[in-house]
Amino acid sequence: MIASKDALVLLLAGGVGSRLNILVGHRAKPAVPFAGIFRIIDFSLSNVMNSGLTKVGVLTQYKPLSLMRHIGGGEAWDFTGRTRGVKILPPRTGEKESDWYKGTADALRQNIDFIQANPSEEVLILSGDHIYHMDFDAMIAFHRQKKADVTIGMMVVPKSQIHQFGAGIVDQANRIIDWEEKPKVPRTNLASMGIYVFTTRYLLETLARDRNELDFGMHILPRAIGQDHVFAYPFYGYWRDVGTIQAYWEANMDLLRPGSGIAPQEWGIRTNIAADGRPMDRPPARFLSGCTVRTSMVSAGCVIEGTVINSVLSPGVQVREGAVVRDSVVFEDSVIGRNAVVDLAICDKRARIGEGAVIGEGENREVPNRRFPKHLYTGITLIGKEAVLPDRARVGRNCIVNSRRLEIDFPSSGHLGDGETL
Repeated sequence: MIASKDALVLLLAGGVGSRLNILVGHRAKPAVPFAGIFRIIDFSLSNVMNSGLTKVGVLTQYKPLSLMRHIGGGEAWDFTGRTRGVKILPPRTGEKESDWYKGTADALRQNIDFIQANPSEEVLILSGDHIYHMDFDAMIAFHRQKKADVTIGMMVVPKSQIHQFGAGIVDQANRIIDWEEKPKVPRTNLASMGIYVFTTRYLLETLARDRNELDFGMHILPRAIGQDHVFAYPFYGYWRDVGTIQAYWEANMDLLRPGSGIAPQEWGIRTNIAADGRPMDRPPARFLSGCTVRTSMVSAGCVIEGTVINSVLSPGVQVREGAVVRDSVVFEDSVIGRNAVVDLAICDKRARIGEGAVIGEGENREVPNRRFPKHLYTGITLIGKEAVLPDRARVGRNCIVNSRRLEIDFPSSGHLGDGETL
């Protein structure tokens, strides 16, 4: 029998991730920064590494360049060597848009040659946009013990959230006997994590059976459950799908909350600190006289003169004298000007907040963003990459300032009301 270490890993990292709005305007969702120094995909890649698996194919599609630069040759996760490696698998695009991946099953079908070129007993299929810690070796052992054709990682979620997931009904042996894809009226609280183990032979037969079966959740799994051996692998740890602005912000805040269950350092999560030309060795963060920092994560290279409360700062962020950053996530090398306030916001890389400006003005968080009411509705404001906000600007709740907007783009009043987009 082939050891579980020889299972082939296929990591799906090509989704548009449109609910993350301007955070994915210039990068793939798995490449979005998270927890100061990481990117979202680091969690899946590190779980693969820590499970002892060594052969990985990363299926990319939407705006993949920053993701490809970040993964590089896989050195950061020890995926280099004669018997190990990571390979980027873009769509086999021709002249037609229809050549792009049409769904999860279609993405695998376009890469059957990669599966066949890397013989294995099992194929482990992952998403690149989840925050979690998991031992895949144990899941593969469960799959074998059950003599399963397919094993799905599943966990209990509140029934109020089950409409966002595929949901499985199981018997006493954890065999899945029925499936509901994003049910409006759920019969179960057991949700799919988007993590699958397929017996390789079964996967290849399934992909060859019907080319119209484009998606796992919509097409392949319901049929497999009715005909074959499909089991649920129970998971009880921390796991978050960070595909929305609200979920992304909450996961970052979990880093600051004792007992939340998220612990990237303890989990052994790695990142590629040399990607994108970033400085590999930033100096330690500097906390200058008179500053205040409470319940926050402050990365290397930051300079704090003002106040930081309940916030996550990536490397190189500057919080100038008198400035206040509260309940916010601030990406690399952004500058918060003197006496500025950033309250309940996410600022992308190299944003510049002018002196005396206020991001998140007022207490009315109930006016959703007018252009994207399903993206921003709890008061969070987004500031785009390399946006420059003028001195004394006023930006309300649930606002969006798009990437590379400059002082000249702001209204002459300098005011952007609740729910507005610039």
